[in-house]
Amino acid sequence: QVQLVESGGGLVQPGGSLRLSCAASGFTLDDYSIGWFRQAPGKEREGVSCISSDGSAYYLGAAKGRFTVSRDNSANIVFLQMNSLKPEDTAVYYCAARIGRIKYGTRWDESREYDYWGQGTQVTVSS
Repeated sequence: QVQLVESGGGLVQPGGSLRLSCAASGFTLDDYSIGWFRQAPGKEREGVSCISSDGSAYYLGAAKGRFTVSRDNSANIVFLQMNSLKPEDTAVYYCAARIGRIKYGTRWDESREYDYWGQGTQVTVSS
């Protein structure tokens, strides 16, 4: 049974950091690209970052320089390190998986590109 489980969310002050984890089970992470998405109340879900099966990383413009995605295939886990957090980063964060690497022209930031989803973890940035 394919499963993705996010953890690491919580309440943090502006300027703080969080590290989200996405633990995969039921499949081997090596062959999959993992995307991170977020959805704030009343807003569309948006792609935040993606790490391709070949290790290439992609970021939403607003996340560049602040967020870092990484993967540990031996542990079947993907991480999203989030620094310098802002109130506008407040959202439910989801990880999602799709088989294969991100190729030229693949819209890594679109939900429809992914086959499996986690249940989400809440991130709240507030003083």
